[in-house]
Amino acid sequence: MTTTHEETRIIPLIPQASPGAPEPQQQVADEAWRKSIPAQVFLNYFFAINYHIQESDDALGGLANLPFFRNHAAELGEADVTALTKLLHTCWSTEYALRATAELGDDNFLRNALHWTFPQAYYAILSGLQAFLYTTGVRSNNGQLIRREVGRLVVKNAYPRPVSFYAAGAYGDFSIHRLPLAGYKAGLHIASKAIDAQAQVGQFLRTTRKMKAQWTRAQVQANPNTAIRSQKTGRPLDKWTAAHWQQITWRLGYTTIFDLLGRLRISQSSREIERYVEADIDFKLFHASLLNIVSYLNGVHETYVAKALGLERYRRLVAELPAHLQAGFVQDRLRTRVEPVLAPTPPTVPAVAVEAPHYRMAA
Repeated sequence: MTTTHEETRIIPLIPQASPGAPEPQQQVADEAWRKSIPAQVFLNYFFAINYHIQESDDALGGLANLPFFRNHAAELGEADVTALTKLLHTCWSTEYALRATAELGDDNFLRNALHWTFPQAYYAILSGLQAFLYTTGVRSNNGQLIRREVGRLVVKNAYPRPVSFYAAGAYGDFSIHRLPLAGYKAGLHIASKAIDAQAQVGQFLRTTRKMKAQWTRAQVQANPNTAIRSQKTGRPLDKWTAAHWQQITWRLGYTTIFDLLGRLRISQSSREIERYVEADIDFKLFHASLLNIVSYLNGVHETYVAKALGLERYRRLVAELPAHLQAGFVQDRLRTRVEPVLAPTPPTVPAVAVEAPHYRMAA
């Protein structure tokens, strides 16, 4: 996970030392600032996504009102139910491990736990996503295919409003959709208003799409069969114009929340993670934000799977969970997220008091 130049062009994390402060203290402060910037920006991004979800959510953002959801159906045999159960168990066991870390951890524990919580958050969502895609007929472990298909689903409004944002367009000409405040400049502070959150999510989309475009160009130019070449020399071009970037835009697909979550997929052997471990940020807040995002997206995917299976069959699947998943977050989401969408309780009509008729006595 590489931090781009755009992500580090921000204001200092901590105030500068006073003019009378000793020089060594100033150097220590400067060093702490430099080490913490990438991690603080990354925390801001995920806190902003969670903030946007929490502020916009209304019964999964109106999932029951989406035409795509209302029309969702699948013919599933016993083999399909077995495959779905396996995917969901993987999803829930990974989320269980992520939650266990939160329960165990003080700041220091959570700091060092980033080595596994980052990939856990990513893979918990990936398995739930694969279960949802399975019910749409997409049954693959190919990462590129999954990313392309989920991008199409986001654009088709298969997802609730809080997570339906995306970026499109060629390098240097990106457009952000369904985030009306995304054009504002993102600051380094934790989001406290919708404008802060959307600006930070918008920046996260742009920098992630920029990285994807640069990576794609490198792949294209490294392949003799796809490289864009100079008309004069016949060699692969080192410098590209806007027209050249346009030629590879189709390869990028759409950039969605799932691409942002893909930034969490860090190898445990990667030195990049150490930049986050050594930073001075609120690790509890980071972990809580990740967990809320995981829970929200898994709730969306579970509701789709339950609709495809039928609510009663899904209830049985949940009732038969392994011991470590009994009486926990899966049952809680069934009760608070899935059932209200698939089997909403009819509103109670308040009883109206009926007045007894009044009769006039004859004189």
